[in-house]
Amino acid sequence: MRSFTKTALGLTTAGLLVAGLAACSTDEGTASTPSSSSSSSSSSAEATPTPVASIPALTGVDTAVLLDADFAAALTSLGLTPGTVGTATLEEGSLHFPITGGNVDYYDPAEDYRPYVQGNIEHEGSGFSLTAGDTVVELTNFTIDPGTSELFGDVTANGESAATQVKLFDLYGGTLKPLQMDGDNAILTGTTVHISADAAGLLNTTFGTDAIADQLLVGIATITVNTK
Repeated sequence: MRSFTKTALGLTTAGLLVAGLAACSTDEGTASTPSSSSSSSSSSAEATPTPVASIPALTGVDTAVLLDADFAAALTSLGLTPGTVGTATLEEGSLHFPITGGNVDYYDPAEDYRPYVQGNIEHEGSGFSLTAGDTVVELTNFTIDPGTSELFGDVTANGESAATQVKLFDLYGGTLKPLQMDGDNAILTGTTVHISADAAGLLNTTFGTDAIADQLLVGIATITVNTK
């Protein structure tokens, strides 16, 4: 395992996230759980190689999603009112979900081992809600899988569990902007967030509609990571 200085480690962390949300977002393939990308790779015929870099513990700051105007309009047309859950906040049209943990391993992309970015980015204790009359759906405890560019989470309806760590959103990094640094924070913005087929089905069933479409654009994500 290579050793890194504080600055190099920070830049490597940012680079891993760029690779996970941009380069790997074009890979075909799905995952049924946040850890499936690791398990599927480890079951391959070849032995697991040593990662080029490993970030064993991610810390803050947050993942923010600037809500798309059409998505907000769709919620209004359906009579759905969004809200925040736990430590999430809504600021100037963006939902913010604090990063609470996770890890990332980065393998040499020139080798055959895939996905070459593996791990998870955790957002425990936060999420958002959708309310219509007496029905309240909460989507919480988000986990981003950088190997598949998918976001998983828990779903409750009126306080009762409806799904645990189901795929809620697909992430596409083709519009990512260049990495920015703000002190010790690495900032990545431009990844688009889309409702998954599973989430669309759950929401349509719960709210008695068919208007929530698979791959509906939710907004644009900005991930801010503390690289210290």
